[in-house]
Amino acid sequence: MTHEQGALPAGPPARYPNFAGKHAEEAMFTPADFVAYLRRTGALADYEAPAGVILCYQRPLYEHVLRAEEITAGERRKTAHGLILLPSCDGRVGLMGGFGIGAPGAVAVLEDLAALGTRRFVSIGTAGSLQRDLAVGSLVVCESAVRDEGVSHHYLPPARLAAADPGLTARLRAALARAGRGCRAGTSWTIDTPYRETVAEARHYRDEGVLCVEMEAAALFAVGQVRGLQVASAVVISDSLAELVWDPQFDGPHVHAGLVAWYDAAVAALRETPGGAADAAE
Repeated sequence: MTHEQGALPAGPPARYPNFAGKHAEEAMFTPADFVAYLRRTGALADYEAPAGVILCYQRPLYEHVLRAEEITAGERRKTAHGLILLPSCDGRVGLMGGFGIGAPGAVAVLEDLAALGTRRFVSIGTAGSLQRDLAVGSLVVCESAVRDEGVSHHYLPPARLAAADPGLTARLRAALARAGRGCRAGTSWTIDTPYRETVAEARHYRDEGVLCVEMEAAALFAVGQVRGLQVASAVVISDSLAELVWDPQFDGPHVHAGLVAWYDAAVAALRETPGGAADAAE
């Protein structure tokens, strides 16, 4: 096809994002605009924003919490914007699940909830190990994440890493330790495309000391930085790429136990004030 027939002309080499410097441009519409629309349509009647929210990707953990909190199907249908306010926390901590996996969906939820007033978030999910001594069921807290997804590049200038909020991350680790559990802390590799994780990449990040691979952390950290939010990310190792051969064990009992341990630690951390003291109402 010639240019006259409609083909685009050749341009400079591709870069990402395609529009250079877009992170510094104003957005056409914002999360606050979307929230205003929801309020106009009556979708947020009587909504009260919790101080903290746990983002949950795995259905078994979500169902575990609903059972533990004795939340019925009817009560779930009445929740605003799909957010469950935990009765055990008097509504001060919320649970968000059922929105899928990956950076775009997680960030859309984060942006909406932040615009509604929540400022602290803990993301809990699973990850693939990149280190031979990091077995299935191991707990990892992501202090930083390699930005190998697309979302963060629309919020921040180019850089290799995005960082978690150190204060909330420290409180999360401390809550886990009080429960008698340990974890590894370090860098994860965030990627949008689980079916395009190559052997060469896994070897590269393994040799660099990156602990694991997951799909959300870098994007959540980037948005947290831009919006002034406290964001932490915790994962349980559910499969391994450390030997450069995929070894999935998603349904293992250690994986579910690890998710529950992180959930309990997240609730405890989010119930604390930023200074570390428990909420007065506790």
